[in-house]
Amino acid sequence: MGESRAESSRYWYGASEEERRSRAIEVLQAFRVYRAAEIAMRRRTRESMSMGENELLVLRYLLKASGEGRSVSPSELTRYLGVSTASTTAIIDRLEKSGHVTRVPHPSDRRSILVVATAESDAEVRATLGKMHERMMSAVIDMTPEESAVVVACLSRLQDAVDQVDPHPADEEPPRPVSTAI
Repeated sequence: MGESRAESSRYWYGASEEERRSRAIEVLQAFRVYRAAEIAMRRRTRESMSMGENELLVLRYLLKASGEGRSVSPSELTRYLGVSTASTTAIIDRLEKSGHVTRVPHPSDRRSILVVATAESDAEVRATLGKMHERMMSAVIDMTPEESAVVVACLSRLQDAVDQVDPHPADEEPPRPVSTAI
């Protein structure tokens, strides 16, 4: 049972750098495949509901706020989307025309309005996304607390990594990809 020197070394010192990088690439690739599937699902959802990305984001935001008992102003939507007030007005106009939202007077400031998702839009979103949410929940519901903690921690670290913006000076070459498998 001749154990190679490399295998013996791993027994005492853990995985090699190459093995660690290989596992890391495998994890990142799995996240990329999931992300591509999610993007495709969002595109299909937008198409089935005849909406653009920002319209769907506004609708989801309004439905969540409604569930929390919060009212939403157009300026809050502008901040949330990171677009101009004119763009927000156009989005609200389209959603109002399609029957997904209504504008209602602000209860205490008669110069202001609030934007509210209609009951019909809530039903449409539930009908469109309900089965998908059930499938996603069933994919993770039986995870152990330890497995859940590992996934949440990993996603949190990845979020931190992508949230950081690294400016690249003009005279520096961009970094080369480590592997085409990524």
